[in-house]
Amino acid sequence: MSAARRRVTWIGAGAVAIAAVLLYRHFDLGQLLTLEQLKASRDALVATYRDQPLATLAAFFAIYVAAAAGSIPGALVLTLAAGAIFGLGMGLLVVSFASSLGALLAFLASRYLLRESVQRRFGSRLAPLNEGVRRDGIFYLLTLRLVPLFPYWLVNLLMGLTPMPAARFYLASQVGMLPGTAVYVNAGTQLASIESAGDVFSPRVLGSLLLLGLFPLLARAALGWWRTRRLYAGWQRPARFERNLVVIGGGAGGLVSAYLGAAVRAEVTLVEGHKLGGDCLNYGCVPSKTLIRSARLAREIRDAAHFGIAGAQGTVDFPAVMQRVRDVVRAIEPHDSAARYASLGVEVLQGHARITSPWTVDVALAGGGTRTLTTRNIVIAAGASPFVPPIPGLAEAGVLTSDTVWGLTQLPRRLLVLGGGPIGSELAQAFARLGSQVTQVEMAPRVLMREDPEVSERVAAALREDGVTVLTGHEALRVEVGATGKRLVARHAGGEVEIGFDQLLCAVGRSPRVTGYGLEELGIPLTPRKTIETDAYLRTRLPNIYAVGDVAGPFQFTHTAAHQAWYAAVNALFGRVRKFKADYAVIPWTTFTEPEVARVGLSESEAREQGIACEVTRYDIGELDRAIADGTGGGFVKVLTVPGKDRILGVTIVGAHAGELLAEYVLAMKHGLGLNKILATVHTYPTFAEANKYAAGQWKRAHAPQRLLRWAARYHAWERA
Repeated sequence: MSAARRRVTWIGAGAVAIAAVLLYRHFDLGQLLTLEQLKASRDALVATYRDQPLATLAAFFAIYVAAAAGSIPGALVLTLAAGAIFGLGMGLLVVSFASSLGALLAFLASRYLLRESVQRRFGSRLAPLNEGVRRDGIFYLLTLRLVPLFPYWLVNLLMGLTPMPAARFYLASQVGMLPGTAVYVNAGTQLASIESAGDVFSPRVLGSLLLLGLFPLLARAALGWWRTRRLYAGWQRPARFERNLVVIGGGAGGLVSAYLGAAVRAEVTLVEGHKLGGDCLNYGCVPSKTLIRSARLAREIRDAAHFGIAGAQGTVDFPAVMQRVRDVVRAIEPHDSAARYASLGVEVLQGHARITSPWTVDVALAGGGTRTLTTRNIVIAAGASPFVPPIPGLAEAGVLTSDTVWGLTQLPRRLLVLGGGPIGSELAQAFARLGSQVTQVEMAPRVLMREDPEVSERVAAALREDGVTVLTGHEALRVEVGATGKRLVARHAGGEVEIGFDQLLCAVGRSPRVTGYGLEELGIPLTPRKTIETDAYLRTRLPNIYAVGDVAGPFQFTHTAAHQAWYAAVNALFGRVRKFKADYAVIPWTTFTEPEVARVGLSESEAREQGIACEVTRYDIGELDRAIADGTGGGFVKVLTVPGKDRILGVTIVGAHAGELLAEYVLAMKHGLGLNKILATVHTYPTFAEANKYAAGQWKRAHAPQRLLRWAARYHAWERA
């Protein structure tokens, strides 16, 4: 905003404030700001209005505008006063326009004085709100205006910080505040007639008070009806429904949603276009952990002499390793099979689903033909697919992803892994242990950027120890294929480097599957992260359509998808009775490198970046008896707590079995248990779980009551004497 414009704004605001003070003093309108004064001076005010109607109306109008513009307390009493002095018709007219004009002035003041600095400082956090206001700002504002529980002055100031046009704000305020204003003005006319205690119980007064109390509920119900009608306009609702729930996608989120629906005796159809079990069973968690186990064994055989096993030898039979991966997947498949879910009461359809209306899903069946399902609710659990960046030459040279790498039949001699996140780090280490020459390329300054720097350094050191060439700070530019083979050209420190490879595995992230099944036609929006936009109950723009798992975010974990599925299924089937907001307060995750990295809650870096005060307690796993006996190397447990208290804010564990060790902290955080409770719990000896108890002991020693201990020492000295 220009300096001249700012000066004009300040001058205008100052003029309004001065005029308000002069009118306030001249007409002694401070008496209107309490109900007691209003009732005491009502007759005099009515007489003034009768003698000087235009002057009184003008003064009241100006005072109300100034009060609303300056967010001065007392607007409610002024509204009641309008009814008491002017009656319902004139009072409603005056207050309706005065309140809207005052709200507009407050809105403009907030916009010109605060918006620029607030958006500059908190722009990233406010982006979803800004987008929502651009799309449905009128609805948001009407909701706030029709439910008087929200302070009008706060709504004015907050809306000024958003991109809502001023004209739209005024219109929505004029319309939205009218019903509430009418209720309060009418209450003022009735309160003005109270002459004795008995009048309080008159039908007219009781009726006004009852309407005043019920209005927020009635307004909310009416607004909900209007919004629903608006959302579903243009679609024909079926007279009856075949299904209570149709689930699209047979991964973790879809399977759990379908299972829960069938468990409560709903009619459920699950549609999967490829393989039941989704990415986790077929391409992610199960095959990768199976490969990692074989790779770990190969490493252990090479280190056998350290454990007193001389002459141990082993040769990696890569085709046999991959066959074991397929065997493990097949062994787990029955848990997620169509036959099992059919036995649980779920109808399973193999085919491609497309949502054609909020209540209909067309399924192109794998065996041929099409089936149309009518359903009250839909859960989208379409998952995600590997993201392959548009690097020139990459597609022509051939690229593996976390989906296709399981088709390898020969161990790559030179494997280039693009990406330093959990997937890239896990597979880089596994292939290096199996015998590939692995180069890992990451554009960021370190691997595992979501973790603390010391965690990244430990994992990077372990990768290098296993033979991985870790190249961080390298930006992939292009892939070239020549007489000498394939090579990646990357930019590093201002120059270009060439990295030769035989196979390239791209592991730079996964993209939610948000196209091809009808979202565009339904107008269901996406977030800036290209996930389906949902509310706290996992509902999309259309309240009977839900989204869970990778396609919804904010986490791409199998266990999070299953966690969300409970909320989506329960809200879809029982939302009319009670709804539940999805809870992401305690979400754990594990990276299955060696050492493992497991975390829940805040990391030390996140706490520092967000300005959250915390204490850090560390325990070195290398001192644990079981770790020494197993020869698993070092690692640590790092616990963040509220300063001076044992309440856990976050935990990071690096070391063997970190994922299993983390579960105790997840339980503690979920149920509000502190480190004192963990310390008081008996842990079996010798186990890795003792590390949790010892970490709690470290915290306890740091918070030992020194004064009490000094008194104890004196007591023991007295006893010895």
